[in-house]
Parts: sequence; structure tokens; C-alpha cells
Amino acid sequence: MEVQDTKSTLQVTPRNEEKIKKIWKTAGILLVITLAEFVMAFTMDRGILLYALFIILTIWKAKYIMMTFMHLGDEAKPLFYAIIVPLIFLVWLVITLIKEGSDIFMMRW
Repeated sequence: MEVQDTKSTLQVTPRNEEKIKKIWKTAGILLVITLAEFVMAFTMDRGILLYALFIILTIWKAKYIMMTFMHLGDEAKPLFYAIIVPLIFLVWLVITLIKEGSDIFMMRW
């Protein structure tokens, strides 16, 4: 009976260290932003400033996720702007609808 070599010839090595560093950097940035949001949620008073900061930081996180994990950072700029600009208008629309809705509600009382 012959003894077989149980060593695997398959080695897992990173193919591109630069991309891995970029992903870890993005994950670190997202962690810092999330921790800042968490701290603000428990230390700041509720109000327009807190909500504005949350919206800004959420858009910032969405940008990093899109640029890195959805690979839009390597695409052409018009494709990036075709996604970001409607997002900005969508946030503006939601804020405007909330404001107008509250004004109409207050007008009835």
C-alpha cells in the first residue's frame, strides 16, 4: 500500500494587493462614518441639524459603496453622474414633500 501525499497544491494568494487595500480602506471609511452616526444619534438633540448630518453621511456612504463595491469608480464619469444626480434630486424631492405635507397639515388646523 502506497502512502499518498496529503499536501494540497492549491494555494490561495491575493491576486491584486492594491485592490484589497482599497477595499479595506473603503470598509474603514464606512466604519468611521457609521460610528460617527452612532455617536451623533445618542449625543445630539433631535432636530434639523442632526437629520441633515444623517442625510449627508448616508449619501457619502452610498457614494463609497457604489464607487468601490459596485465598481463604478472605474467606469466613465457620465455613468457615475447618471446615478448620483438622480439620487440628489430624489433626496431633495423627499425633503420637499415632507415640508409641503407638514405645511398643508398645519394649514388645516
